[in-house]
Amino acid sequence: MAVARDLVGASLIADPGSPDEVRARIVEVEAYLGEDDPASHAHRGPTPRSSIMFGPPGHLYVYLSYGVHHCANVVCGADGTAAAVLLRAAVVDSGAVVVRARRATPAGDDGLLSGPGNLCRGLAITAADNGLDLCSGGRIRLERSPDVPVLSVGPRVGISRAADLPLRFWWTGHPAVSGRLPTP
Repeated sequence: MAVARDLVGASLIADPGSPDEVRARIVEVEAYLGEDDPASHAHRGPTPRSSIMFGPPGHLYVYLSYGVHHCANVVCGADGTAAAVLLRAAVVDSGAVVVRARRATPAGDDGLLSGPGNLCRGLAITAADNGLDLCSGGRIRLERSPDVPVLSVGPRVGISRAADLPLRFWWTGHPAVSGRLPTP
C-alpha cells in the first residue's frame, strides 16, 4: 500500500523526447495485493497473463479489460511476490493536443486521462507495453515528485470481490479523479 500512496502525485512520461511526448501526474490508483487478494489477477498464482506481477518491481503490467480497453498497473512486490497498483487516473501536464487526438475527444484537460481505459488510450499504452521497465528510461517513464498531495482513501471500484477494502487512493479534491467517490 505504501507504493500506491507514493504513486499519487508521481509523473508518467510517455514517448519522452519525441513530438508525441506526454507528461501526466497520477491522481488516482488502486492497490492489488497478489495471491492474498481475491480481486487480483495474481490470486490463483502465476499464469501466462499474470506472470509479470510476480517479476521485479517497477515494471508495467498491462491487460485488456473485457476485450474493450487496456489497463496499466505498476508492479510493486518483491521479485517472486505478486503485487501491483492500477493506474486509475492522471492529469495532463503537457501534451494535451496529443492526448486529445488519441482519445478523439474535446474533453477538458482534467478529464482526458480520467479512468484506466482513458489513461491507457491517452498515453498509447497497449499490451505491447506489458513488462516495460518504467525506471530504465524507455518509452514510458515513471518519476517521483517532491510534492506530496493530500490523499483520500476508500474502497476500490469496478470490481466484485474484496471491493470494500480501503485500497483506492486519490488526490483529495482533484477534478481528474475517476468514478464515484465514497460519501464522507
